[in-house]
Amino acid sequence: MPHKTFFWFILPSVVAMILFIALPIASVVIQSVYVEHERVLVEVENCGPFGCSTEVRVDTEATEQLRSEQPLGRFNGLGTYLNRAHLAVEEVGTIVSTSASIGEALTRIYNLPFYKAFLFTLIYCFVVTPLGIMLGFTIALAVNTIPRLLKGPVIFFSLLPMIITPLIGSLILYWMFSSNGILGATLQTLFNDPTLTLRQSPALTWITLLVYGVWTAAPFSFVVFYAGLQTVPGDTLESAMIDGASRWERVRFVIIPHLAPLATFVGLVQLMDNFRVFEPIVGFSSEASATSLSWLVFNDLVGQDSQAFGSAAATSVITILGVVILLTPVLIRTWRDFNAKGA
Repeated sequence: MPHKTFFWFILPSVVAMILFIALPIASVVIQSVYVEHERVLVEVENCGPFGCSTEVRVDTEATEQLRSEQPLGRFNGLGTYLNRAHLAVEEVGTIVSTSASIGEALTRIYNLPFYKAFLFTLIYCFVVTPLGIMLGFTIALAVNTIPRLLKGPVIFFSLLPMIITPLIGSLILYWMFSSNGILGATLQTLFNDPTLTLRQSPALTWITLLVYGVWTAAPFSFVVFYAGLQTVPGDTLESAMIDGASRWERVRFVIIPHLAPLATFVGLVQLMDNFRVFEPIVGFSSEASATSLSWLVFNDLVGQDSQAFGSAAATSVITILGVVILLTPVLIRTWRDFNAKGA
């Protein structure tokens, strides 16, 4: 293809990526090094028949003028990244130097809001992603072997988590796990504990969130793997059957190697999606037991009297860096496999 033709072919995609990906990321990075202006305070003297008193008030006019002159806020550099709401460098140093043991230090660090959200985000990624892929692959194998008459209903129920809005799905499951719900009442009966609820049990909250994550992640894996199963060479499977290969051996030595590139693709997509977990935390009202990096951004923007744009931007940048770090090993391996095949 001539260079000129190739240039005009990719120009719309490049422009779209600059407008909708590069520029928003750049704006978030810039906003992350600024913090909101503090309110301008003035002392006002009030005098009455019993004497005078001094009162501190907010100078609204001066505050608004300062915000209009410097709309981005006050330059703070990396201070937002290092404060207690994020990496908490000073607090972590104090905890490490004053803790009697490693376990105590880790427990105290976990109580810091950023590290609590970061730990849950990582656990959610590394539990939900592989289990969602395996569940989706298992469903795809099962659907591929059942009679044609049953495939339609089974596919519909398998895709149900993808059809339901994530927030609505989490709310429905939260109501089911409440003390008056069928699942919550069943658990209370099984464990003989009338106080066993999501609000009272952090462990139950984590398990429920992870199970819900696997349930919602499986349909995407199922769709991709089911489409991939239609491309498996029938001759190869028949040859394996003639050679006496069992069903498990055909899956292990024929189907799985054939679908390995699809598994890499599904893993990349699921990692990016799971690292941004947000809706289940809101739906389950699990802020007391489990939060995520995306929830911290949400809390900075709507959970305070004034919107903390700088704090939200810093958390967003850290989230982007976390996604890049998680995807880097997979991308490097994919690039090496691509070069090996090309060679």
